[in-house]
This record gives sequence, C-alpha cells and structure tokens, in this order.
Amino acid sequence: MAKETMKKTGSKKGSSRKSTSQKGTAERAAASTRKKGASKKKAAKKKKRMIIFAVEIVLLIALFIGFYVVRQLDKIQKPEYIPPEVPTNETIEEETVEAMTGYTNIALFGLDTRKAGQLGKGNRSDTMIIASINNDTKEVRLVSLYRDTYLDLANGKYNKANGAYSAGGPQQAVSMLNKNLDLDIQHYVSVDFAALTKVIDELGGIEIDVDEAELEHLNNYTVETSEVTGVKTTKLTKPGLQLLDGVQATSYCRIRYTAGDDFKRTERQREVIMEIVSKGKKADISKINAIIDAVFPMVATSYKHDELLELAPQMLGYSIVDTAGFPFDKETGNVSGKGSCVIPVNLAANVKQLHEYLFNNYEYTPSSAVEEISRKISSDTGY
Repeated sequence: MAKETMKKTGSKKGSSRKSTSQKGTAERAAASTRKKGASKKKAAKKKKRMIIFAVEIVLLIALFIGFYVVRQLDKIQKPEYIPPEVPTNETIEEETVEAMTGYTNIALFGLDTRKAGQLGKGNRSDTMIIASINNDTKEVRLVSLYRDTYLDLANGKYNKANGAYSAGGPQQAVSMLNKNLDLDIQHYVSVDFAALTKVIDELGGIEIDVDEAELEHLNNYTVETSEVTGVKTTKLTKPGLQLLDGVQATSYCRIRYTAGDDFKRTERQREVIMEIVSKGKKADISKINAIIDAVFPMVATSYKHDELLELAPQMLGYSIVDTAGFPFDKETGNVSGKGSCVIPVNLAANVKQLHEYLFNNYEYTPSSAVEEISRKISSDTGY
C-alpha cells in the first residue's frame, strides 16, 4: 500500500516536472517566436529604409543627369526660327494631312562651311535629308533631296535647292521642302563638317567599304576636310572594307566625281549616317557624354530643351529601315542662268511617289501649289 502511495506520489511529481518542462519549452518557443517576429520587423524596416535610400540615390542620379543634360543642351545653337504653319486643307488636301499625322518629319541639313560652327544663312546646304519617323513602329526612312534639284526656293524664285538655306537659313530651307513636297516639317537639325568628323572620331571610327574608284577622290578631299576641321589624318593606301576616322569618313561623304556623281554621293551620306547610328547605339554613357560635350556647340536646331529631353530616350528604339534619293524620276540638264541642275520629271508625279514611299499613302493627290510648281519647272527646263 505504502509502495503504491509512493508510486502515485512519484507519478504526480513526475507529471508536475513534465508539465513545468513543457511550460518552459512553450515559453521559450513563444519568446523565440517574438524574437523572430521582432527580427522580421526590424529586417523589414531595414529593407524599407534601404529601398527608400536606393530610390533616393536613383532620384539624385536622375536629377544630376537631368541637370547635366540641360547644361549640355545650352551649348546647342538656337538661331531665330519660326516653325512653318501646320498645313491645312487650304494648302494641302485634308486626307494628305491626315496621312502624315502618325509621322514625325525632321529636316537634316549638312552645311558646306569653311568655318566650324557657322550654321546660319549664307551657307549652302550640301546635304538635305528628310527623316520620317513612324511614331507607332519607330521605323525611320531617310530621303536625300539632291542639292542641285531645280525647285521653287519658297519665295517664287527658281534655282538649285541648296540655295534656299544660303538665302534664308533653316527657316527658308524648311519652307522650301514643305512647299515643293507637300510636307509638314516643323523642325530641323543642322551640322557641319567639323561636327560630323568629331562624332565619328569619338565613336572610334566607322567601317566603310571603299571601292577603287572612290579611293583617290577620298584622299584628295581629306586635304581640305583636315584644313576646315583642324583635324589631322592619313591617306588610305588600299580599297576595301576598313575603319575610317572622322576626316576620312567625312571626305567619303563629299565624293561626287565617280559614276553616279551627286546621286551616289547622297547614298554615301546615308550610309555614313546609318553606320554612326548603329555604332552610337552600342556606345557606353561616358562615350555619349564625350560626344555631347564635343559636338553640341557645332549643332543648330529648332527643338526646345524639353522636346529634346523627351525625344532622346525614344531614339534608342528607332531603326532606319530604308533610304532613297529625291527626285525618283529625274534628268540632268542645263537651265538658263542656273547651270547644271537635277530636273524632276515631273515634280507632281515624283511627290506622289514620295508620299507613297514615306507614308504609305496611295490616295495622295498633289496640291494645287505643287501642280503649279511642276508646270513651271517643265516650262523652264523643257522636261
């Protein structure tokens, strides 16, 4: 009996010890849970602080870049310029205006200057390129207007197209393009030999396949291009695919004495632009900054700062899908008092092809202004 009592008592004590032990374990588990919870909260707060800090850093970097870019934009030349009026159905058919709404059209001028950075009137635009951007697909088409094309210079006077920039600067040159081609160009960008040379050198040169007929002329042009830009170069020793420096590539753009003369020259210019764009897309930020720093003072444009800041990131997604020369159907002939000119045969038909090519607009009808200019060109030239 006593043994039994002791056994029961021992059993109770064991049970009590077990209960105490379990209670301790539970308390320790609860404490551990609270500790883990506190650690998680602490970690969450730390993570939140790190996220906030990271966001602040990103914002500071963005602000720094913003201020840097704006400061650089101040270097771009901004000559006085009044954008042409947006075409209305009084001057261009309403359907034509509608077809161009999904596109941004920009005039690119390359000037034949003998002093770097002088980009206003008094200089002929050796290069005139219409860059047409499809806003939806980001596809870009480039159309070179041959510099000797016989057109209305936007003032009722007829002469070689490159005379418009010389007479009235970018204002008159853009108006000339719009008037003769039924376009709605509002903005332009102008550069000279020095700017082109600098961009190419900063990119480390571009690869161009120089043929035998081009070699001698390229080397001849490097002499003058070096003098104008103040940059030294070397002569090429052989034809073929090779890396050209800025002076060599700019000289390549200027060649017009091989088969195809000015028509072939505009092809070379578009080829160089495409190579620059291709290499520029692969350049790192330090390289882009170096180009901006060196080239912006040699650029003139009608774009405002906020427009350029908005346009810049979009340009990374653009791709040049095709290039062409204008007029499509042409003859070369002497025009009284104007010398040898490129003559559209006829202008209205060529402008129709242009709108089909750029805007996929097969319903385009030339405006009365283009029809009138077309008749005048035929009358003056006999074509």
